[in-house]
Amino acid sequence: MGKYEDLAREIVKNVGGKENVSSLTHCITRLRFKLKDESKAKDEVLKKMEGVVTVMKSGGQYQVVIGNHVPEVYADVMPLLGMEESAPDQGEDAPSGSLFNRAIDAISGIFQPILGIMAACGMVKGLNALFVAIGLYTDAGGGYLVLNAIGDGLFHFMPLFLGYTAAKKFRLKPMIGLVIGAIMCYPTVQNSALSAGGEALYTLFEGTMFASDVYTTFFGIPMIAMDYTGTVIPVIFVVYFASKCEKFFSKFIPDLVKFFFVPMLTLIVAVPVGFLLIGPVATFGSTIIAETVMAVRNFSPLLAGAIVGATWQILVIFGLHWGFIPVYINNIMTNGYDNVMMPFFACTFATSAVVLGILCKTKDQKLKEMALPNFISGIFGVTEPAIYGILLPLKKPFVISCVAGCIGGGFYGAFNFRKFMMGGMGIFEFPAMIEPDGGMGNLVVAVTGVVITMVIAFAATMIFYKEEAPAALADAEAETAKNASSGSGQGQPVSGNGSQGNGGQAQPKGAGQLVNRLEIASPIKGAVIRQDAMKDEAFGSGALGKGVAILPEEGKVFAPADGVISAFFPTLHAIGITADTGAELLIHVGLDTVQLNGEGYTAKAAEGDRVKKGQLLLEFDIALLQAKGFCIETPVLVTNADDYLDIMETSAESVNAGELLLNILN
Repeated sequence: MGKYEDLAREIVKNVGGKENVSSLTHCITRLRFKLKDESKAKDEVLKKMEGVVTVMKSGGQYQVVIGNHVPEVYADVMPLLGMEESAPDQGEDAPSGSLFNRAIDAISGIFQPILGIMAACGMVKGLNALFVAIGLYTDAGGGYLVLNAIGDGLFHFMPLFLGYTAAKKFRLKPMIGLVIGAIMCYPTVQNSALSAGGEALYTLFEGTMFASDVYTTFFGIPMIAMDYTGTVIPVIFVVYFASKCEKFFSKFIPDLVKFFFVPMLTLIVAVPVGFLLIGPVATFGSTIIAETVMAVRNFSPLLAGAIVGATWQILVIFGLHWGFIPVYINNIMTNGYDNVMMPFFACTFATSAVVLGILCKTKDQKLKEMALPNFISGIFGVTEPAIYGILLPLKKPFVISCVAGCIGGGFYGAFNFRKFMMGGMGIFEFPAMIEPDGGMGNLVVAVTGVVITMVIAFAATMIFYKEEAPAALADAEAETAKNASSGSGQGQPVSGNGSQGNGGQAQPKGAGQLVNRLEIASPIKGAVIRQDAMKDEAFGSGALGKGVAILPEEGKVFAPADGVISAFFPTLHAIGITADTGAELLIHVGLDTVQLNGEGYTAKAAEGDRVKKGQLLLEFDIALLQAKGFCIETPVLVTNADDYLDIMETSAESVNAGELLLNILN
């Protein structure tokens, strides 16, 4: 339970208890209960409760209006009802976006819940290796073993954690995802069925690069050997497939037996497909990449090293790096060293240097708090938290790290960089690079490559990474300074509609005489409805923010200011924008339209996108909404209105999209 535990308990009590609740969903501002008997709910008690704005009844739903904190309250209410929390159904037409952006969104969303603990475990793992290296204790003692378990446990059993988080991302029951992860780490499967410890029954694709030993079969179908502990992509794809299976079986399994039959059938279908198809595809993909690099190396070691350095992080993300492991082990065992896979070493330090650059450059306190431990973890050789938590979501830093890794990898390839023994991570790999006869030439190459890679990665981050900060606010500050120094007379007190604005920028304020004015444009063309005339009590009361509503004449929503989409509700009917000036805006297209589950809406942007004033965000079918009986009145509110002196609406009776709608006085 979270910080809204007491409020959640009182809400459940006053809607008639959990036995009176058939279901619960939430939209961007309110809990939406379906009650068995609404007469048991205590309307007036709920309305007077601290943390509740009001209570409404509409569309067969009992709505408890909360405001901006509704997701947190919802999360605390669900356990009290004995229900599993799940994301709202997005329908078949989920928010759009490029395949690359959707893939990054999925990966980031799956890893986000465990990033902190990943960084923590990585630091413990690195420190444990450091303390052994400096002789503080040995790796034979119980202290080392326990600390190593703390550092390595999460990474070893990664499929369990990702099975759970991927299930929540793909709207599969989380416990099914967790079970799938556990099955993929199941010792009997790993050590017997798929292990090379025994004699193979036969070899598939013998004589080709895809030659695979088979140690067991699934009812006659060969299972190709693969160790899934510590892997990432296989479990994510299996869980995604399982989410589709669950949805399919739920359509025709009778409700009486759905509770256990749907999970059973989902597992029976999804897990074998994972072992028989998804895992082998990953294995073959790895093999193709490894063989390609070997062929390139015969032609040009520099080029092969550059390819490994440029692509290693991408291979890790998709679990395709495993194809190099047999090559790496075979080279060390037969040649006494590996020089094929080792150019990846540059990537570890490229990632760390990019994170260091972000740490030095960012003004975002939360990003700083993430960057410091991720930098330390990366130096110790554990880069996953940095990749999934910082580089991928920010995109450009990930590209910078790949380019720097490419240059470092090319250097290593050209100078025949080698590793002579297995073991160690990050800075703790250096001892394994000392030549068997004690020569230090290879170690010099290793250190030089690290320096080159880190300098390039750090410098490129400082030059090319641009913080998505409130540029408009910065411009306004510059304008303020200019006006203050020139005495141009623009700093007059604002009254009425205020002085002429400047594209949403702040006007100067000084000596207690002046106020800033921030302009918010209309996101929609249509008639203006004053707040006290809105049909929805929660929006009209001002409790959720101050503003107006628009009666749309055109089914298009445009960005009312420069900023970032802080929330794009899965059913597409509501958009939250944090403007560069700090104003938090809510655009709610229609009333009670969450019930449409996205029908009639087409997203033109996505949550997390940076948008410019006037950019198209959403299209919606006005005729469809009205035909289905929904009011198309669209509130446009400043939800953090209490942070400002006043919110003043336009005096116009109708507006075009892009015209002045609200003046925010600060």
